[in-house]
Amino acid sequence: MSTVIYTENAPKAIGPYSQAIRVGNLIFTSGQIPLLPETGEMVGKTVSEQTHRVCKNLANVLEAAGSSLQKVIKTTCYLNDMADFGEFNEVYAEYFTSKPARSCVAVKSLPKGALVEIEVIAETE
Repeated sequence: MSTVIYTENAPKAIGPYSQAIRVGNLIFTSGQIPLLPETGEMVGKTVSEQTHRVCKNLANVLEAAGSSLQKVIKTTCYLNDMADFGEFNEVYAEYFTSKPARSCVAVKSLPKGALVEIEVIAETE
């Protein structure tokens, strides 16, 4: 059985999906882009600024699910431009200190013109 996860401390879904789903002791988050939870407005003009916001949003979703960034086992990262890979990695490393497995790809575009999007799989125990 699965459980839908929702928190006011992360942006509301901008489509027909949940912030996260819990199945057993695993949390599967939807991709987070750099939106302010309070307003739904885009934050930051640089990959660094946007990555900070994305990671804070993910941390809030995971907290609501009974998990944390330290319990993340897999991330999937989407960049608007692979030239931003180094700058992205600097900020990413501040939040994902447990060094989970990761995929990182460049995509043609992201929702609302975001420069970065991250989704994670985390444990709760």
